[in-house]
Amino acid sequence: MADSVLIEGLMIETVVGVYDWEREVTQTLVADLEMAWDNRVPGASDNVADALDYALVSDRVVGCLQQLQPKLLEHGAEVLARVLQQEFGVSWVRLKLRKPGAVPAAQSVGVCIERGVR
Repeated sequence: MADSVLIEGLMIETVVGVYDWEREVTQTLVADLEMAWDNRVPGASDNVADALDYALVSDRVVGCLQQLQPKLLEHGAEVLARVLQQEFGVSWVRLKLRKPGAVPAAQSVGVCIERGVR
């Protein structure tokens, strides 16, 4: 199956980082998600109950990272991938998690992972 659902540029305010000062402030993370989903059923029915609810997924991603407060982006990405697969039945996910401004000479730094079978 080649179908997917996208959420791009999801901004999350949370505590993130390994330095002491980073544990005292919130910073912005940006998440891009691509999740395998059979869009034929909602495409035919035009019923939101048949679709992957990207509003619920977005809320869960934000809540997860705000609760987790990861030190490493790698840890945040792994936990998010597992949550999406377990709670939303997503068989495959490509997830980019970026931290804008972390390196002054770069627009952002981050990680990209793929988990599951497409």
